[in-house]
Amino acid sequence: MKASINGVPHFSVADGWWSEGYTGKNGWLISPEEQNADHVEADTIYRLLEEQIIPAYYERDKDGVPVRWLSVVKQAIRTVIPQFCARRMVKEYVNQVYLPLGRVKKEAA
Repeated sequence: MKASINGVPHFSVADGWWSEGYTGKNGWLISPEEQNADHVEADTIYRLLEEQIIPAYYERDKDGVPVRWLSVVKQAIRTVIPQFCARRMVKEYVNQVYLPLGRVKKEAA
């Protein structure tokens, strides 16, 4: 999560935070059906690297800018920060735990 917040695209299986964070434009996903056997997962990793990730990084426009890569970088920042920041976590705790608990205690008193 920290890496994506700092503009590093993520490339992983749909496990942990990435199952919630992957949007299709902010990194790359090894889907569950591609994780059944080691050789299938390895083939998927090499295929995605060869066909998508490496070309996106090395393809440059006439000014030398890696436009496709920067698009993924910007999407990583844009989509991960709001969903996986401490501010959101604290707000959820307050709204889902502390305020309801306070109401229950106030009604019981």
